Amino acid sequence: MALIRTVSGVRGIVDDDLTDGALYRHVSALAELLPPGAVLLARDSRPHGRRFMAVAAQALTDGNRQICLAGMVPTPTAQFLVTHLRLAGAVVITASHNPVEYNGMKFMGSDGVYLGAEQCDILYGRADRIEPPAQIETQKMRGQDLPDGAGEHILNILDLGCIDMEAILRMRCVVVVDAVNGAASVALPTLLEALGCEVVRLNTTPDGTFPRGAEPVAEHLSGLSEAVISSGADLGLATDPDADRLALVDENGAPLGEEYTQAIAVDGFLRRTASKKPVVTNLSSSLLIDKITQPFGVEVHRSAVGEINVVNLMRSLGADIGGEGNGGVILGESHLGRDSLVAAALVLDRLAQDRNPLSALVSSWPKFVMIKEKLAIDAGETEVVLDRLKHKFSDVEPDVTDGLKWTWDDRWLHVRRSNTEPVMRLIAEGPDERATRQLIDTARMEAEK
Repeated sequence: MALIRTVSGVRGIVDDDLTDGALYRHVSALAELLPPGAVLLARDSRPHGRRFMAVAAQALTDGNRQICLAGMVPTPTAQFLVTHLRLAGAVVITASHNPVEYNGMKFMGSDGVYLGAEQCDILYGRADRIEPPAQIETQKMRGQDLPDGAGEHILNILDLGCIDMEAILRMRCVVVVDAVNGAASVALPTLLEALGCEVVRLNTTPDGTFPRGAEPVAEHLSGLSEAVISSGADLGLATDPDADRLALVDENGAPLGEEYTQAIAVDGFLRRTASKKPVVTNLSSSLLIDKITQPFGVEVHRSAVGEINVVNLMRSLGADIGGEGNGGVILGESHLGRDSLVAAALVLDRLAQDRNPLSALVSSWPKFVMIKEKLAIDAGETEVVLDRLKHKFSDVEPDVTDGLKWTWDDRWLHVRRSNTEPVMRLIAEGPDERATRQLIDTARMEAEK
């Protein structure tokens, strides 16, 4: 399998397609591309991360770059630190929600935002022309250590103007944290304790062993559900390994699904700020975001899937908040990146506004059923499959921003090539299981012909 290279960065199987040489080439290309200044280097908790950080450090040193070593921190912390410390950019060694046999790189510019499509094309083109040295140092890293980068990030969140810290402190919530032994293992509990919460820790030893599936989806959260019930907690919080996504479990131990994180954060933000600026999300996010913004008279705009696409649209529209339905929340007041720590603070602030349980809030909203599936199709067959689907659903003109998306009155279907895995994604949402399953099954049958 070739390296996966998209606007979401680079990912591959360690020592198969993601080798020391491949990593050196890409980081060297980043060193050439960024403006003058020091570069932040960070990683998630994967066991091969430290070795790859050393390789990246040599590439940056060979490129005459000063290095700020953040060590193991959440990806959103790295993004925050780039702007906070006025750095030239960053590379984070992470494969985000991919399984432990993967690793990769996420690249940020001087604004702390992922590189856009044009910049990625330039970076990947340069990387392909670079010859790594015969010997790459994997034992030593030279650079300026940042002993508490996560602490600076947490202080920023505690000072956000769109949350009421005193109201959160008065709740005295009991929260179970499942950080999948990833990069949020220390930072997220620390933030919650600063917000007056009693924290029950689950999978918070940052050794990258991933005791559950790396994605914080419902089928991976049975342990968190049990811990919420046994501890009598008010809610449970789950992250992915690099901590840019947050999923919720209510006080009854019921996983809410990733889509509710963005919805709750946005609802609380709009109630707290009375903002009339648009909200930005991606094409694969739930109709729920449209429903909860309607009472506020706020428009929802949708971008292609991928954090940089949401951020670019937020910038062009002057939006203060946005995100993706995979549990990613982006708050401009902190930094322009998906952030599980910011999301946790916004969720707690929403609960503090009326002091009702999480389950009561969710039950007051319209219900939709979303199904997400993957289809193994060679990249070269993507256009052929999309063309067949376009003819199959010819009753509606599709949105072609990112793959194809068909929208009817109360349901939609989105089919697109993944940015992070060698698969095609089939995502549908409807008023009930039957309606949604019918869309998915019809699309799959047509795609597999």
